[in-house]
Amino acid sequence: MSDFATSVERLLTQVRHWEEGRWKASVGAGTKGDLVFGLVQRLADLGAEAESRAARAVPRTHDLVLPDQLRVVADDIIAADPAEELLARATSAVDDLRSTI
Repeated sequence: MSDFATSVERLLTQVRHWEEGRWKASVGAGTKGDLVFGLVQRLADLGAEAESRAARAVPRTHDLVLPDQLRVVADDIIAADPAEELLARATSAVDDLRSTI
């Protein structure tokens, strides 16, 4: 398992059981849900870069869907077999968020 996959698994283990109130908790200028959604969008953008395609906006749905969205965009990155540098940026983004929330 790559460092990226391990980091994503750790984050999912941390958040997948959260109830709505936990997602709405404030962190800085936003909520935990806002921060995780920001990561989902960042990973989607990195996935697009890995696939050499244009980035697209990820739809912002209910906070309880965020773990599923995170899983999908992470799996897309892994399936794209990206360069090590891109994978390192993705891993860093996940690890940074884990330390914040």
